[in-house]
Amino acid sequence: MAPRFEFSVDATDGKARTGVLRMQRGDIRTPAFMPVGTAATVKAMKPETVRATGADIILGNTYHLMLRPGAERVARLGGLHKFMNWPRPILTDSGGYQVMSLANLRKLSEDGVSFQSHIDGSRHMLTPERSMEIQRLLGSDIVMAFDECPRADRPLPEIESSMKRSMRWAERSRTAFDAGEEHAARSALFGIQQGALDEGLRAHSAEALQEIGFDGYAIGGLAVGEGQEAMFATLDFAPDQLPADRPRYLMGVGKPDDLVGAVGRGVDMFDCVLPTRSGRNGQAFTWNGPLNIRNAFHAEAEEPLDPRCGCDVCSTYSRAYLHHLNKAGEMLGAMLMTEHNLSFYQQLMQAMRDAIAGGSFAQFAASFLSDYRAGR
Repeated sequence: MAPRFEFSVDATDGKARTGVLRMQRGDIRTPAFMPVGTAATVKAMKPETVRATGADIILGNTYHLMLRPGAERVARLGGLHKFMNWPRPILTDSGGYQVMSLANLRKLSEDGVSFQSHIDGSRHMLTPERSMEIQRLLGSDIVMAFDECPRADRPLPEIESSMKRSMRWAERSRTAFDAGEEHAARSALFGIQQGALDEGLRAHSAEALQEIGFDGYAIGGLAVGEGQEAMFATLDFAPDQLPADRPRYLMGVGKPDDLVGAVGRGVDMFDCVLPTRSGRNGQAFTWNGPLNIRNAFHAEAEEPLDPRCGCDVCSTYSRAYLHHLNKAGEMLGAMLMTEHNLSFYQQLMQAMRDAIAGGSFAQFAASFLSDYRAGR
């Protein structure tokens, strides 16, 4: 039988590292980018197309699936993997991000968070125990501990109080996860480091999480408006505070140059809505920077989105056709742009894995960033 959870680092180059995370539903090559399937779908993509781009794992969201269609319903229908036809690993966010993003629709207490549904106004209580239950009902392979994610610009005492609450919730998440013995026997639980931009608070958080013990560790509370410079300054120390023999997951990141910079600082896993959201809005990511396909410049351009990209979209369709689809509001335009963006992200991850294995990551990163930023 495949292992419940194993992580190996196969090569390092500076702080950058490449390896494999092995789970019962399949291997996850690291550094890994996880397409976001918030509501049991990666928007504008069929699951088999997502896999064809090179994705080993996708992400779903506890809060949104709790509201619609409901975790109990998904469980009755055979679990999230069967429900959405994705047989490979799925990581589920705990709902902690919504504690910040839906601040005007929630009430926070030591017990948990009471949300007012953005769909119909109904009230829902999300606690560490309920978050673990929902993720168990969904059948998640990687379960995230329930946490609070404050904005980095909040006062330091508020951030400290929030971080300490998240650590108490992490311990409750661990207990509740372990109580679901059958699910716990085939899945993994990740803790989430908090502390915003403060090195001391993040060290305290990392120590508390390691005392509890988790299969992997996420770096939370970044990519929430602090900017790339501040994020990188935090990543100069935050990954080093976490165990070297466990995967490190930077939540909610990011742009292609964010990914390269974070991998160079020791991060193994990422997720972000950017490639799918941008694709639906006419933006393509390329080796020479972002491209707005709605620009009139592309109306008669016969070349592909990116001559260096080998995806099906770039092999088949011209910029002129994609420009037409997007200007006409045809749904195929969003589908093709999204497919290209996800393919590009996976090509970027593979290129970084290859560079780390070959001992040339610094050279790759410098070349990539030069080309990418020059094309903006």
